Amino acid sequence: QVQLVESGGGLVQAGDSLTLSCAASRRTFSRSAEGWFRQTPGKERDFVAAISWRRGRDSYYAESVQGRFTVSEDNAKNTVYLRMNSLKPENTAVYYCAAVTGESDRYYPRSGRTSYDLWGQGTQVTVSS
Repeated sequence: QVQLVESGGGLVQAGDSLTLSCAASRRTFSRSAEGWFRQTPGKERDFVAAISWRRGRDSYYAESVQGRFTVSEDNAKNTVYLRMNSLKPENTAVYYCAAVTGESDRYYPRSGRTSYDLWGQGTQVTVSS
């Protein structure tokens, strides 16, 4: 039906900034929320940030990235972005975007397993120091 494709990852130095993109394969893409998650080898996939249009527009952030990362969208391009400022070595991970495409009564922004049904393939972000 529709696919999500992450891009923008790469190798940067500590303190640098990077912007990730999550593009939908279709021009028309209906979803109530999109989230960003990250995963390192041997670890669970952790929540980073999310944006929801279920009730107006709400954004959510992990405490560790609050104030440094910003999630935004470009509806004309059907793309969601994750702007990452002041990157740290511990931010090194594979970053995934995900979408909630089905209708549901409850939404848990930080729970990828229970809330998001469509996932991208991931993009690598490496922060050196």
